[in-house]
Amino acid sequence: MSRTTTALVAPELNGKFELREVYLDAIQADEVLVEIQASGLCHTDLSCAVGILPCRPNAVLGHEGGGVVVQTGSAVSHVQPGDKVLLSFTHCETCAACTSGHPAYCHTFNDRNFGGARPDGSSAMLTKPGGEPIYSTFFGQSSFARHTLVHRSSVVKVPAETDLAVYAPLGCGMQTGAGAVLNSLNVKEGSTVAVFGVGSVGMAAVMAAAKIRKARIIIAVDLQQSRLDLAKELGATHGVLGNAKDVVQQIRDICQSNGCDYAVDATGVPFVIKTMIDSLGTLGRASTVGAPGPGHNVAVDIMEHLTYGKEYVGCCEGDSLPKEFVPYLIEQHQKGNFPLDKFIKYYDFKDYEKAIEDSKTGNAIKAVLKW
Repeated sequence: MSRTTTALVAPELNGKFELREVYLDAIQADEVLVEIQASGLCHTDLSCAVGILPCRPNAVLGHEGGGVVVQTGSAVSHVQPGDKVLLSFTHCETCAACTSGHPAYCHTFNDRNFGGARPDGSSAMLTKPGGEPIYSTFFGQSSFARHTLVHRSSVVKVPAETDLAVYAPLGCGMQTGAGAVLNSLNVKEGSTVAVFGVGSVGMAAVMAAAKIRKARIIIAVDLQQSRLDLAKELGATHGVLGNAKDVVQQIRDICQSNGCDYAVDATGVPFVIKTMIDSLGTLGRASTVGAPGPGHNVAVDIMEHLTYGKEYVGCCEGDSLPKEFVPYLIEQHQKGNFPLDKFIKYYDFKDYEKAIEDSKTGNAIKAVLKW
């Protein structure tokens, strides 16, 4: 095939994208050439495109891809041409975190996923043969492209009958929300859970808490009543408007205790995180999955944290092992326990501007771009 392909490029960090022709470098030993069929549009992509999260101009983003293997490098053995694959974050595969089953905490996670280049510093995408390097290998994949070179650690083989458009969002957002509940917090059956921010990631947390872990009470907190209504359809037992003055007291009243057992923040907003921590009851555990960018802080009442034994932990990519967790979530969807298709909206790649606008306004909870 030609090494020229079409990609969605962010020329400047102003939130604007353009469809352009790009040139793929020669495949390396640890890479897979994938023909992308669908890619989820994630808040992280949009944050990078405006410079909130690490990025550079002339970038090809996208990190929730699904496609078909075209070619494999000599050091790739788990997939072969013709295989269907879903794509997730990349990791080094050799550090203590990776070898202990926690690749989301790879010691070089930020460099590999946000560095915009391969580990050796070369670029997988160029403006033309011998041209300028393009910020690529985003999360090991840069799946906003018709064809892309993907690091082997990002590639998850799935059955031939897999609907890649439905499951593409599992690679980041869905596994992050579900993993926060199932892995980072290890929510117990019969417990009480509050989820702050029910976009796609928060909805995944709601579904995991309600249908997989069978929590007794799941409280969705959001500024939009329509999202609260959908969260209830997906398993939340209660909805609380996030701009109410008494959010913490409402959660305590619903739980009939001094707070909830578990809480997940999917907003990354310091004020919301503070509210979440305050809403925890005795021995309550909370986790943040929303990424506000570096330099943001939240105040904690140390004495209350101490005397109630609260815990507040970070959660990257749901502390998941994609090669196991992505197939698990597919299985849960097929059992009816993870109905993510109820809030996915599909767009042709050419209609990316509409998909971005709908994502910003809330008209699309989860936009998926299809080639």
